[in-house]
Amino acid sequence: MDRKVGRASLKFERPPVIESSASVVGKKEGEGPLGSSFDKIEEDGMCGKKTWEEAESFMQQQACILALEKGKLKKEEIRYLFAGDLLGQLIATSFGAGNLEIPLFGLYGACSTIGEALCLSAMTVAGGFADRVLAVASSHFATAEKQFRFPLGYGNQRPFSSTWTVTGSGAFVVSDPERAKKGLAKITAITTGKATDIGAKDSMNMGAAMAPAAYSTIARHFMDFETDEKAFDRIITGDLGEVGRTVLLDFMKEDGHDLSQVHMDCGMEIFDKESQDTHAGGSGCGCAASTLSAYVLRKVVTGEWKKILFVPTGALLSTVSFNEGQTIPSIAHGVVIEHME
Repeated sequence: MDRKVGRASLKFERPPVIESSASVVGKKEGEGPLGSSFDKIEEDGMCGKKTWEEAESFMQQQACILALEKGKLKKEEIRYLFAGDLLGQLIATSFGAGNLEIPLFGLYGACSTIGEALCLSAMTVAGGFADRVLAVASSHFATAEKQFRFPLGYGNQRPFSSTWTVTGSGAFVVSDPERAKKGLAKITAITTGKATDIGAKDSMNMGAAMAPAAYSTIARHFMDFETDEKAFDRIITGDLGEVGRTVLLDFMKEDGHDLSQVHMDCGMEIFDKESQDTHAGGSGCGCAASTLSAYVLRKVVTGEWKKILFVPTGALLSTVSFNEGQTIPSIAHGVVIEHME
């Protein structure tokens, strides 16, 4: 029997497996340190489409199709689709992966969306409600800037605390272990995050706004499972960047936990700080999703990392809330992913 643990966690006695995954990214991401690991690199940021939004939808759909192809699966074998993006009313998803004609749950967790999708996917499969589901998230630099900040033609200067929204998508097939044709890794536990708000208002410093949510979820996971950082080969956040990472490590240290040797941030891995001018690092739904598929998961598959805690983070602001002077709540979801023995 699967069981509830503590106040916010679940442990799966018969863990669902990640049967296949795929990543699709843009040209800038392909030029970064992880370039050779991505399944597909789109040299044209427009992907041959008329708008940036259509391009993001195309990339999200392509990630899903590639994940199915790599797993030698047909879309008819997928019971549900858990998908999301950064855009208003989830238009990248509804015009993208939504076109696959798979029953859809549209999700919004900002940059934490792939964590939310994987949590719900694992719960659905472990609960016996589906043999296979598909989890996907996407973002695009141009669509995010257009919606949340300034038109690209404005050419505004970016402070060093800012992050660069990743153009990319990551998709994962999560399956019942007895139905899966193969298993890349298993999802053994999850910890659901809560909305956390410390009063941050700077939309150009998302790392600082999201770090408290990462701290909250990691600390909650440690408390629920009566464990600590020594249980993991890596504790991986989504897109805190350099600023947010510093804040997270300081918060954890005050609690008596030293994460400096095990912590990794996807936003700091996907770009090269010196040559790519992305300031604090990468962000966006596609950041954690594509990095998990292309880089992190491979480390788990080979056994180099036996057990990781994957904690993508999201800033829950909108153009409306920001323009009205509201603060920036944040959230993070924890997913324990382990090597298949």
